[in-house]
Amino acid sequence: MFLTRGPLPLAPLWEKFFAGADRALYSVYVHATPGYRPDFPPASAFYRRQVPSQVAAWGQTSMCDAERRLLANALLDPGNERFVLVSESCVPLYGFPVVYHYLTRSRQSFVGAFDDPGPHGRGRYRAGLAPEVRPDQWRKGAQWFELDRALAVDVVADERYYPKFREHCRPPCYVDEHYLPTVLSVEAPGRIANRSVTWVDWSRGGAHPATFGEADVGEAFLKRLTTPGEEQGTCIYNGQPADVCFLFARKFAPSTLKPLLTLAPKMLGYG
Repeated sequence: MFLTRGPLPLAPLWEKFFAGADRALYSVYVHATPGYRPDFPPASAFYRRQVPSQVAAWGQTSMCDAERRLLANALLDPGNERFVLVSESCVPLYGFPVVYHYLTRSRQSFVGAFDDPGPHGRGRYRAGLAPEVRPDQWRKGAQWFELDRALAVDVVADERYYPKFREHCRPPCYVDEHYLPTVLSVEAPGRIANRSVTWVDWSRGGAHPATFGEADVGEAFLKRLTTPGEEQGTCIYNGQPADVCFLFARKFAPSTLKPLLTLAPKMLGYG
C-alpha cells in the first residue's frame, strides 16, 4: 500500500522487485493526492491501482484516514492476508521471495510501539482520550506498519478509539505516530512485534528522518543496510533472535533511482 502525495519516482525499482513474482501473491494499492493521474502501462504492477483518495496532510488526522482508506480497499480482496504501508520514498532491501516469506511466516504483525516518557511521547497524551486510553497505556511508533488481516479488519472497523483520537489528538499530538501503537498495545499486545520492518535514519536530528540522495547510494551503503550486525542489528522473529529485521528502507530521493537500479541486482537480489 503506497501512501504518496503524487508521483512514484522509484516505481521502476519496485517494478523490478515485483518482476517475475506470481501476480496472485501480491496486489498494489496507491493513495495519492486527488486529481493525480498516473500513466503506467498495462503491464505495470501500478496500472489502475489507485484507490479513491482525499487530501492527506502531514501531522493531521487525514493522514491516518488515508491509511484506513488503503486498508479498506485492500481488504476487499479476500486473498490479501498481509498489509504493508510504504511511501514513495521507500525501497525494498531484498527480493520479493524473501519479503513474502518473511511476512507470511511471521506469527506477529510489525507495528513499532514504545513508551516515551518525554515531551514528544507521554507529553502528547490528551486527557480527552480517557477512559479508553490511560496515560500509562500511551505509546509511540513509526507510521510505516505491517498488519495481518485480522488486525487490519479491527483497525478499519474501530469505532471505539479512532473517534476519540480524531477529536483529541491534534498537533503536537500526531495520530499517525500514536494511534496504532497505542490501540494495538492495549487490544492486541501479543500480536505485534513492537518494531517496524522499515528502516530509517534518525541520527541527523530534527523532526524528520534523513533523506538520502544519489551521492549516498553506493555498494558500501547498501551492504550496511542488508548485512546482519550492521544497520539490521538483531531482533526477535517468531520468538527467536534474527539477523534480518528490516525489509524496507526510507527516505530515498528521486535522484537515487539510477544507482539503485544499477546496484539492486548485485546488492539487493532483484532487478
